[in-house]
Amino acid sequence: MNGSSDLGQLHATMQAIEFACSSIQINVNPAAAEATILSLCQSPRPYQACQFIIENSQMANARFQAATAIRDAAIREWSFLSPDEKKSLISFCLSYVMKHASSPEGYVLSKISSVAAQLMKRGWLEFTAAERDGFFSEIKLAIVGNHGLDVQFTGINFLESLVSEFSPSTSSALGLPREFHEQCRKSLEQDYLKNFYCWAVEAAQSVTAQITNSDAAVSEARVCATALRFMLQVLNWDFSNSSRVVKNSIDVFSFVAKEDSNSSYTLVQPGPSWRDILITSGHIGWLLGLYGVLREKFSSKAYWIDCPLAVSARKLIVQLCSLTGTVFPSGKYFSLESYAGVSQGNHLVQLLSGIIEWVHPPDAMAKAIECGRSESELLDGCRGLLSIAAVTNPVSFDDLLKHIRPFGTISILSALMCEVVKDLMTKDMEEEPWSWVARDILLDTWTTLLTETNGSGVKSLLPPEGINAAANLFALIVESELKAASASEEKEEYFQASVAAMDERLSSYALIARAAIDVTIPFLTRLFSERFARLHQGNGINDPTTTMEELYSLLLITGHVLADEGEGETPLIPVAIETRFPEHMETEKHPVVVLSWSIIKFAEQSLDPNMRAAFFSPRLMEAIIWFLARWSSTYLMTVGEMQSCKNSIDEVTLLRMQNSRKALLSFSAEHTQGKTLLEIIVRISLTTLISYAGEKDLQDLTCHQLLGGVVRRKNICAHLVTLDSWRELAHCFTNDRVLFSLHASHQRSLAQTLILSASGIKNSVEANQYIRDLTSHMTAYLNDISGKKDIKSICQQPDVILGVTCLLERLRGASSASEPRTQKAIYEMGFSVMQPILKFLEVYKDEAAVVYLLLKVVVDWVEGQIIYLEPHETALVIDFCMHLLQLYSSHNIGKISVSVSSSLQSEANAEKYRDLRALLQLLQKLCTKDMVDVSSAAIDDQQTSISQVIYVGVHIVSPLITIDMLKYPKLCYDHFALLSHMLEVYPEMIPKLNHEAFSHISGTLDFGLHHQDEEIVGMCLRSLSALALYHYKERGGGRDGLGPHATTYKDANGNLQDGILSRFLRSLMQLILFEDYSMDLVGGAADALFPLILCDHDLYQRLGNELVERQPNSVLKTRMASALHSLTTSDDLSPSADRLNMRKFRKNLNRFLIDVRGFLRII
Repeated sequence: MNGSSDLGQLHATMQAIEFACSSIQINVNPAAAEATILSLCQSPRPYQACQFIIENSQMANARFQAATAIRDAAIREWSFLSPDEKKSLISFCLSYVMKHASSPEGYVLSKISSVAAQLMKRGWLEFTAAERDGFFSEIKLAIVGNHGLDVQFTGINFLESLVSEFSPSTSSALGLPREFHEQCRKSLEQDYLKNFYCWAVEAAQSVTAQITNSDAAVSEARVCATALRFMLQVLNWDFSNSSRVVKNSIDVFSFVAKEDSNSSYTLVQPGPSWRDILITSGHIGWLLGLYGVLREKFSSKAYWIDCPLAVSARKLIVQLCSLTGTVFPSGKYFSLESYAGVSQGNHLVQLLSGIIEWVHPPDAMAKAIECGRSESELLDGCRGLLSIAAVTNPVSFDDLLKHIRPFGTISILSALMCEVVKDLMTKDMEEEPWSWVARDILLDTWTTLLTETNGSGVKSLLPPEGINAAANLFALIVESELKAASASEEKEEYFQASVAAMDERLSSYALIARAAIDVTIPFLTRLFSERFARLHQGNGINDPTTTMEELYSLLLITGHVLADEGEGETPLIPVAIETRFPEHMETEKHPVVVLSWSIIKFAEQSLDPNMRAAFFSPRLMEAIIWFLARWSSTYLMTVGEMQSCKNSIDEVTLLRMQNSRKALLSFSAEHTQGKTLLEIIVRISLTTLISYAGEKDLQDLTCHQLLGGVVRRKNICAHLVTLDSWRELAHCFTNDRVLFSLHASHQRSLAQTLILSASGIKNSVEANQYIRDLTSHMTAYLNDISGKKDIKSICQQPDVILGVTCLLERLRGASSASEPRTQKAIYEMGFSVMQPILKFLEVYKDEAAVVYLLLKVVVDWVEGQIIYLEPHETALVIDFCMHLLQLYSSHNIGKISVSVSSSLQSEANAEKYRDLRALLQLLQKLCTKDMVDVSSAAIDDQQTSISQVIYVGVHIVSPLITIDMLKYPKLCYDHFALLSHMLEVYPEMIPKLNHEAFSHISGTLDFGLHHQDEEIVGMCLRSLSALALYHYKERGGGRDGLGPHATTYKDANGNLQDGILSRFLRSLMQLILFEDYSMDLVGGAADALFPLILCDHDLYQRLGNELVERQPNSVLKTRMASALHSLTTSDDLSPSADRLNMRKFRKNLNRFLIDVRGFLRII
């Protein structure tokens, strides 16, 4: 291409590159060597030299670097190369790899193939169909075997590189618009991908005879394995008509490579055009036959199972199990009846006929693995069952195997799981044996089969033999868990295992148990009875530890079987429990009632001091409290109708189900034993708090999950406040210092729980008095201590510090429980400690933890009260907050230098700034008052307004927060939450801020606008919108707004300078056009961009002109100019920032981005 280089120069260049590669290998002057290689990549038109090196150098690394240089230079100079030069480069690379296909230096060939693939993609849209076909005709001839095995292997490798480049998740950066990549992807899928797959099938089939007729490994096996691997790559393609594609148009707002799913399967949905090759061509039968023949032939060769050909074949078979969608005829997805031989049922039966050989009989397979056989085939068989489960329902899944074996698929699934569990029972979990992996895959399979996705109903149940299999499997699972528990006393780490760590596995166990619920519930009842009896028979003589550990495990399993995790909502009774006991009409005989009552009666024995000391360890109590919390959320005083069954069942059965449900719920109903059960639960909770001091995890479960869950439902609270046990708990809380030992978070939770229970008192006067009685001990003590003359010395005493901090935590908890009916009492509580808080802030100014706690008390109280306050109450609160801020500022509490903040190394160190976070939260809560209630503006005699408090607070806090500190998520969130509130409610404050505070706000907004957290960016956009709208409206009314320097202005020298709004207009345009962000932010961006454009339309026009001029050709220039014009004119948009125009601009911006982002985003 560049004829000026003579042979001597080419040799010199090659020697220089070879010397540089040698230097890097032996680590001699690597910097100079890297510079030499880089100079080749960066030199203009280095193609002749690079081709010379590739063809003549004896050093593989030199050839590798020359190929890299061709790629870099060609991508960089592509627009300057002639069409012939472009095609010549691709042809050179393809010719070289084909000519040297037998070379042992595979990595060099792979690199050159990759370069050819990237260059072919770069010119894809330029090349005509005939030119593309010219390249591929040679590739096809190579792949189908016309030039030998090595060339065949190399041709398939090139297709692998090509498909990888065209797939968004694995493509290389080419510096081209996102739109280009998407067009290439669609073109390859529509015009070539299926052909590539067919070529690979043909290549693999062409060598089958040689492989099967040979008694040893042959070269053909490498070609076949590579072809199968490529077929798997194609099936992993994200097809356009796949359900994974949720939008018809490309996502022009972000480009994120598709990550592999955490699940063990990916649905393959290529569409009807692939039916002939994937379904009716017979290649699946060929694949199964090939693997079956080789499996039998090499059964005595242990290595064969893990050879590339075997692994590739199995992976492809497993992936074909996930084939679904319109590739099968409509309405025949799960039919096993023949429909032109292409029903999904026939397809799955065919695959299952091969997979079953990998896993059956399970006991023999497990024994073989123990004797040294590789586990990979069995694990792939498990993955195949999981893939099949993903595209079928339980009944169809079970029926598949019955067409070729005398038992169903669920039977083999159960038998496999049983063997896996048996193996796990004999293994040390630290070794992570094969059965560990198999268990996870098989549990995923059960979960996929049994998870309700169709609104529930009888038809989703397992067939009878499947129910028996599930029951037997669950019994073995429980046996294994009990064995592990009984052996755990020797393993200290087992004691530290939390419920959360086991939750996913236990949830899968619960699904299996519910599939055979009428068997598994009595089974669990019997196991509990045996353990209870064993404890009492021992009578303290025998060591009960083993039995206690088994009970711990049983409680966790049973809790998952009987109830689901509510996740903040009241959980529903599991469908299986509602519908599978129609014959049980009497409460006392209902299996779930029998099981629940036996556990609760056992738990009640913990109230006896002797029994508690003998049997109820803190660990066992954790499981009991956890179970009671989970059970009570689902069953205690539950009201509501049975979940609807969408599947048809007869009226008699439905009536029996409803009666059975009534019998179940009457056990714990409000007017039967519900109150008695509630009494037991509260007494157990009180005992736990008092008798298990220092057991933080146990007390956390008690305060947060059990008691906290009980008070969520008002119908329970109505009974709760009448109980003697609840009054005893309240008395202990207010009068007994024993609860001072509780952790701070438990103090808050307990106070909140007690206050929330007041919702059960119908009379609001009595409810408020109830709260006053609960909180009077806090306010009285704090007022007493703060009123002492020698307060400074008294407050330094350890017992006083403990008392003050505990009561402050309780104040926080009580403040967070404020409700409209009881707001008055909570307000009085906070009002009574205003002065003590100010005094304590002064006394404890050197105690960072106490300062933070004092600030948080005020934050929580203000948050709970601010929207309810009357005008005179509001005045008192904001005056108090003003004094608090001034006192904080006067002591210079929390002042931190930039040098210190920039040296922070961990989130733990960031706790030093908790008081700043608290102040930010306080200012934010005060802002909300004027958003909800503007009555304060009508108070003429009010000395301090909320805006004044915010003004003072911003001047105090903003200098203390640096950009480095905003890297800590919590502080960052609170900072921008305050800014967005403040600028939306009080934009008129901004011009009054001093230069330091104003500069800080603009600097942090710029930081937040490019933050990775979508919520932070959203708050910044709202802030910008508020600023721009304020300035626009003020200037429209003839006022200064943010001042003359808010938008573009001329300095003293006549040069144009950007004001704050102008800078943000530039920054926001850059963001929405060129950077990655979520499309959910487009609405917020429009709300900020439109007023910014109205404030500085001249700058917007200049920016638009710059965008147009930057486009590389006239077509894109016209397209950009038209899009910019439509952005501000379409849909009759007028230059006025009213609500109607804001809505119109949102639509315009969305259309604008869809139109232009595709060719502006460079990837």
